[in-house]
Amino acid sequence: MMDLLKLLGLKKETPGKVAKERLKLVLIHDRSNVSPQFLEMVKSEIIRVIQNYMEIDEDALDIKLTKTSSDDGERVVPALVANIPIKGMKNAGR
Repeated sequence: MMDLLKLLGLKKETPGKVAKERLKLVLIHDRSNVSPQFLEMVKSEIIRVIQNYMEIDEDALDIKLTKTSSDDGERVVPALVANIPIKGMKNAGR
C-alpha cells in the first residue's frame, strides 16, 4: 500500500530515506563485486533482447541489484530486479 501511495505522489520520500536507500545499493554492489559498468551492460543487454518481442518504455525502466533470502532461507543473496513497463507486444509468433 505504501508503494502505491508513493507512485501516486501522495507519499514523499525524505532526503534521509533516499540517502539510506542509495547507501544500501552501494553496499549491495560492493558485496556482490558488481561494478556499475557491469550492471549497465546487463541492463543494455536485457533491453536489447526484450525489444525483439515487445515495445517497452525505456524512460520508466528500472533495473537494480538488491538482496533477497536464499531458497533455504539461511542466507541473503544478491538479486537482479527489473521493472520493465511494456507499451505493446510485437507481432512475433502470432
